[in-house]
Amino acid sequence: MEKKVYSVDGKEIRTINLDDNVFGLPVNEDVIYYAINNELANKRVGTACTKDRSEVHGSNAKPYKQKGTGNARRGDKKSPLLRGGGVIFGPKPRDFSFTLPKKVKRLAMKSILSAKAQQDRLTIIEDFTVASGKTKDLVAILNRFAKDERTVLVLKDDDAMIKRAGKNIPNLSYLSYNRLRAHDLFYGRKVIMLESAAKNLSDFYKADEEEAK
Repeated sequence: MEKKVYSVDGKEIRTINLDDNVFGLPVNEDVIYYAINNELANKRVGTACTKDRSEVHGSNAKPYKQKGTGNARRGDKKSPLLRGGGVIFGPKPRDFSFTLPKKVKRLAMKSILSAKAQQDRLTIIEDFTVASGKTKDLVAILNRFAKDERTVLVLKDDDAMIKRAGKNIPNLSYLSYNRLRAHDLFYGRKVIMLESAAKNLSDFYKADEEEAK
């Protein structure tokens, strides 16, 4: 797949050949769903907790005698039917996380990248950094490619200055090419990728597949 490469000024400067095994695959919606669901499940804390009738503090004595009062029969004040009593089948702390096969994760990322490329939501720009670390300098660059859109910036490495500059920009998330997140990529209306990151992605997945064999 051939894509245009733009300068930080928004001008077309050259073209790049992207690996069809990463950017030109048929979109597999099933694996995308599994990958996003896995990421969201792994983020869940799972600390919700309620007390059942055995854990509620209170007396075990009957509140009144069994017969003759005209009231319903009561065993104790901790009954789930009474205010302040235990909770029936309430939540308990649990671990929501689960493991997704590595092949499924890889296919999900490549499916999302392919979908963005096919929908013309993927833009390749020349490598740059924000030496000043100022938000306004990064905004000036991003506005040439995506304005008021949920944007994902894919970096070639952990560029501290770009991350510092992008900290205060709403609707912007940044990912390294070797640590992509399905949720951010899928819901990003625009994916802006540095040229080196696009090249490294092909090598990264190729090496990953060879290692899996």
